[in-house]
Amino acid sequence: MKKGFLTVLLSVIAGGLTAYGVVKATLPQPLQTTVVTDESGKAVEYRTVNLAESDYPDFTYAAESAVEAVVYVEVTVQSRQQYQTIDPFFRFFFGDEYGFGQPQSREQKGSGSGVIIRPDGYIVTNNHVVANATQIQVTLNNNQQYDATVVGTDPATDVAIIKVDATDLPAIPLGDSDQLRLGEWVLAIGSPLGAQLRSTITAGIVSAKGRSMPDNSGEFKIESFIQTDAAVNPGNSGGALVNKKGELVGINTAIVSQTGSYTGYSFAVPVNIVKRVAADLMDYGSVKRAVLGITMGSVDKKIADEMKLSSVSGVFINEVLKGSAADKAGLKKDDVIIAIDGQKITDASSVQAKVSSYHPGDKAVITFIREGKQQEVTVEFQAAAQPNGQEGQDGSIAFYGANLKAADPETLKAMGLRSGVEIVSLGSGKMLEAGAKVGGIILYVNDEPVSKPEDVVAKAKKASRGVYIEGVDKAGRSFYFGFGK
Repeated sequence: MKKGFLTVLLSVIAGGLTAYGVVKATLPQPLQTTVVTDESGKAVEYRTVNLAESDYPDFTYAAESAVEAVVYVEVTVQSRQQYQTIDPFFRFFFGDEYGFGQPQSREQKGSGSGVIIRPDGYIVTNNHVVANATQIQVTLNNNQQYDATVVGTDPATDVAIIKVDATDLPAIPLGDSDQLRLGEWVLAIGSPLGAQLRSTITAGIVSAKGRSMPDNSGEFKIESFIQTDAAVNPGNSGGALVNKKGELVGINTAIVSQTGSYTGYSFAVPVNIVKRVAADLMDYGSVKRAVLGITMGSVDKKIADEMKLSSVSGVFINEVLKGSAADKAGLKKDDVIIAIDGQKITDASSVQAKVSSYHPGDKAVITFIREGKQQEVTVEFQAAAQPNGQEGQDGSIAFYGANLKAADPETLKAMGLRSGVEIVSLGSGKMLEAGAKVGGIILYVNDEPVSKPEDVVAKAKKASRGVYIEGVDKAGRSFYFGFGK
C-alpha cells in the first residue's frame, strides 16, 4: 500500500514539474537591461529581452523599447528656382526690375527619421535627409521637440550625425550586423510619409546581405546594404532597423520601386558601418577613411576555372595602384582576395564594407590566392585621398594625393629661393605616380610661379588639359614632371 502511494505521489510531482516547464517555456523570458553611457560616463538603462535564436519571435519588448529612441526629423531647405517671363512683350517694356527671369528663393520642407545613439543628444540619420538643410527640428516619441545641428555627414555611406541640446535621452544599444542571418526577423521603425505616421513599426526578415544598387551619379559610394522585406516608405529614411533583442542593426536608407512607394524591397546601412562612420563624425567632424588601393571584380565560374580556384568566391584584383597600401604589402594584379582578417570575402561590396571598418594606419591580414596557392599578407591601410584644395588638420592643402604647405622661409633661404610650395606628404594619387618626392619645393605650375598651396591648386584647376610642375628637391636638384587632368 505504501509503495503504491509513493508511486502515485511521484507521478503527481513529475506531472506538476512537466506542466510548470511547459508554461515557463511559453511565457516571455525575463527582462534584461543594457546600460548605454554617454561621453561623460552617465548611464541610461535600456530594456531588452533575453530570447534564444530558436524562440518564436516576440517583438513587443524590442518594439516598445526601440520606438522611444527613433525620432521624427523635419528639415527646411532654401531652394532657388529660375522663373521665366510669361509675356516677352511685358519683359521688353518693364525689363527684369520686377524680378521676372531672376532666380527666386523658395522655402521647402522635407522629413525623415533618426535614431538616438547617445543619451546626450547624438542622433544618426541619412545624409540625404539633412543635406543642404538650413533648419532641422527633431520630435521625440514623447512629442518633445528640439532644434538640431549637423555634426558631420558622409555622402559615401549616406550617414549623418545631428545633435540636439538634451540629456538623458533614450539611446538604443548598437548590435552587430555581421551576425545577422538570412531569414532573421527584424523591425523597421520610422515615420513613413511624414508626421501623421510617426513611430510606425513594421516587421520583416533579412532577405539578403551585402547588396549594392545601381548608381549613375559618378560619386564614390560604399554600399553593402542589408535587404529586408519590412515595409519602408519615404520618411523612413534614417530610421532604425532593429533585431528581436532590441538592438540597432541598421539604418533604413532606400527602397527599390517603380512607383516611389514600397513594393517589397527595402535597404539599410549595416550598423557596423554606421558605428565606424558615426564615431569619426562625432570625434572629428569628418570620416578618416582607410583605402586598400586596388580595382577589383567579382569571381565567376569562368575566372574560377582559369585561375584554378576551388570555389566561385572572392574578388580578383584588376589593378594595384602604385604606392598604395596593397602595393606596399605585395599584392599583385590577378591575385584573388578570399578573406580579410578571417572574414570571408564574397564580392566587391564585402571588401568595401570590411575596409571601411578600419582607420588609416590600422593593419589587417589579407588571405589571397596566387597561381593556385593560398597565401597571407599583412597590409597597413592608408588614408583616402582628400579633394584638391581641402585643408587638413595640420594646415596642409590636398593636391592629387599629396599635401602641400608654403615652404619655410629658412628652408627657402638655405636653398637660395625666394618662394615655393613644399610637398610635405604623399599618398596614392597622380602626384606620386608622376614622380613627386616628399620635401620637394614646387616653383612653377604650367610655367607660372607659385608661392602658396592655393596657387598650385588654382593654376592646376585653370589648366584645360594637363598639369606641368617644375621645382627643386631637398638636394637642390631640379625636377620636372606632369600628368593629365
